[in-house]
Amino acid sequence: MKLTPSHRLYGLGAILLVALTICSRNFIRTGESSFFIPLAVAGVAYLLAIRELFSTPEFPKRVIVFGLALSALWHFQFLRMPPGLDDDIHRYVWDGRVQRLGYNPYTVVPSDPALAGLHTSETRTLNNPEVPSPYPAGAQLFFRAVTSIHESTFALKVAFVVCDLVIVFVLLDVLRRTRQGEHWVLAFTWHPLLAIEVAGSGHVDILGVLLLLVSVTSLVRRWRAVAALAFGLAVSVKFLPIVLLPLYWKRVRVRDAALAAIVVGLLYVPFFNHGRIPIGSLGTYVQRFRFNDPVFATLERVTAPQVVAGLAVLVGLLSAIWMRGRSAEGSLDAFAWPMAASLFCAPVVYPWYLLWVLPFIKSTSTVPIMVWTLSIIPTYYVWHLRLVGRPWVVPDWIMMLEYGSVAVAAAIIALLRARRSAALQCSADLVE
Repeated sequence: MKLTPSHRLYGLGAILLVALTICSRNFIRTGESSFFIPLAVAGVAYLLAIRELFSTPEFPKRVIVFGLALSALWHFQFLRMPPGLDDDIHRYVWDGRVQRLGYNPYTVVPSDPALAGLHTSETRTLNNPEVPSPYPAGAQLFFRAVTSIHESTFALKVAFVVCDLVIVFVLLDVLRRTRQGEHWVLAFTWHPLLAIEVAGSGHVDILGVLLLLVSVTSLVRRWRAVAALAFGLAVSVKFLPIVLLPLYWKRVRVRDAALAAIVVGLLYVPFFNHGRIPIGSLGTYVQRFRFNDPVFATLERVTAPQVVAGLAVLVGLLSAIWMRGRSAEGSLDAFAWPMAASLFCAPVVYPWYLLWVLPFIKSTSTVPIMVWTLSIIPTYYVWHLRLVGRPWVVPDWIMMLEYGSVAVAAAIIALLRARRSAALQCSADLVE
């Protein structure tokens, strides 16, 4: 009996469930073979599922519901696992805690002996304790709000999973209004990075992704004030989406943009330090932090890191201008490429940074970005290298695999487009 696309998708979903469940059981062994092998299986199953989504215009609703239910199961498996001892989420707890105790997270240094009494068992192991917080004001206020309800990494992980759940409903609305198949929501919910970095490690990026997606769907609905405000709030969680500004040109009113700027400015008021805008360790981040950065490392040899960081932003802005001119209004692809281009030139490219592009990869033009979201997974090996005393550096062979896969995918897409264009031209010539 020939399997239908629905049956194949059911089977791939089952494989993902088993693989990611095994991966969750070995979550504390990040970078080891017991973590990598099931994750690799999940990655292959995900790619095969994407092929099914591309080849089938529409799936029955029961298939989508089944897929979402499976996703909930493996998200739960990761949610119940504790995060790594020095995952960023421990800094989130610290930032929320010190705010409630009357301190400014942009000025206090966690390793300061005078503040030793402020630590809890979950904040003593936070990473980079020698620098203050780098997170923007929107993220800071979110940390404070969640830790006011319950001060723990688990509470923050639950909050992030709730953001993930809300994204599903918002994404379904965008897909309906842009007349794309609702089954594409599975391209988001089934991605292995989502379970690992949201339900597992708990990264605040998912809050920014939610706000950005709300902004996009508001643009589609012509709710211009909401679109501008949600965009501003997304930038106040992480600065990455600032490169999307050209996509809002003439799509929101000046007064809407002014309102968004005022609201974001007000978020920083509680953190003003002697009248200066707080940036915490953002400067240190650009100056010193490096990970998975082949382009940045190359350019840094000839100019200052601040200049290269500025170039990364410029590349994103230019990409957005290009997409603004050639993409239809409401195109999700237009939001994926500028952020991906900026990240490509960034000083730090962690796997969870690519969470930002996941809701926006829905067409063949974004296949190279989709490949990147999977080819970046081998960088987890660095976590294992650190445990055995090796430097916090991505080996060259991993970067070649990661970025080489993206280059091959882009070359294949370009070749297929060239062949299609030549075939169309040949058909036109025959008609003439």
